[in-house]
Amino acid sequence: MNYSIKAEALADHDAVSLIKDSEIKFGTTAATADNLANPAELFLCSLAACVLKNVERFSSILKFEYEKAEISVEATRLDKPPRMDTITYELKIYSQDDHINLDLLKKNIESFGTIYNTLKATCRILGQIHKITQF
Repeated sequence: MNYSIKAEALADHDAVSLIKDSEIKFGTTAATADNLANPAELFLCSLAACVLKNVERFSSILKFEYEKAEISVEATRLDKPPRMDTITYELKIYSQDDHINLDLLKKNIESFGTIYNTLKATCRILGQIHKITQF
């Protein structure tokens, strides 16, 4: 598989990434640092998207139903050299299904996620998965 995106920014303006039919605005200027995603946040968003895509994928393979999946991702950045050191995530699966094997789901997400495996090679990733029955 191959992937491609395009992004552009005008001088003294913020940027936009053009992916298929999507446009994702992101901040490159100080003026929008508080209201547009920065590159580090987009980086974490790609991990979140990977995990959520795999929840959907493995729900049919592992035969469980869920109403919603929600993920929170945090990271610790080092300064020298600038890089992500540790990433933590908490995944909540909202479901009434008694057949969800959270340990197996976590193992599959962490074994077969493209973004997950790419990041795992360069930094520590710690995650938790919880099933929420009341929503």
